[in-house]
Amino acid sequence: MSGHSKWSKIQHKKGKADAQRGNLFTKLCKAITMAAKDGGGDATMNFSLRLAVEKAKEENVPKDNIDRSIKKGTGELKDGEEIQEIIYEGYGPGGIAVLVETLTDNKNRTVSEVKNAFTKHNGSVGGPGSVQWQFERRGVVAISNNQLAINNLDKEELELTLIEAGASDILEFDEHIEVRCPVEKFQSVLEALKVCGITKPEDAGLKWVAKEEVAVDGETVEKMEILYDALDALDDVNEIYTNEK
Repeated sequence: MSGHSKWSKIQHKKGKADAQRGNLFTKLCKAITMAAKDGGGDATMNFSLRLAVEKAKEENVPKDNIDRSIKKGTGELKDGEEIQEIIYEGYGPGGIAVLVETLTDNKNRTVSEVKNAFTKHNGSVGGPGSVQWQFERRGVVAISNNQLAINNLDKEELELTLIEAGASDILEFDEHIEVRCPVEKFQSVLEALKVCGITKPEDAGLKWVAKEEVAVDGETVEKMEILYDALDALDDVNEIYTNEK
């Protein structure tokens, strides 16, 4: 299958913005804390925690920071307010649906900052359930063409292997392929990739994927970019999802 993806652009922009703000470690550690809180501190038994720790290690987060974040999540370490995940729903320019996933220790601060970003940039915050029904939780893995070449992988053969492992959609783009699967099949898809030699995909995680994407004009795309940048600049924002095509 072929399609459109904002993965390359967003990942590059997000990584650059995080580095400029110097808060990448903070965001990664929050994700570790949240994963440990939800599923326990044993990474061998907690798949989400293992993913969060692997991402942190790839960005050279010190081991002490990782261990402290895990203990904070399990309650072994009392360090400030408890981290909680809150999803805000809203509409961007042109009525584009937007989900903002946050990890915060101060709900009042976060809701104020998110609302302010929407209001300033031609958007509005909706109530619970106003937007989220347009998305579904999926496992998403991005594999670069370079990784395919290094491992001498044939795309068609790889697709068959991934479908057998539980992949429901495989999208082809100029520089990568994107694999989507039900949440319960995510781990088996990653294991299938490891067997094929891909132990560290370009990106992998559980994400909110739009059930249907909406085509927009150039002006709306530019306005959405501005809103995205404003939201991404907030320390508590972990991920941003839209139904923009």
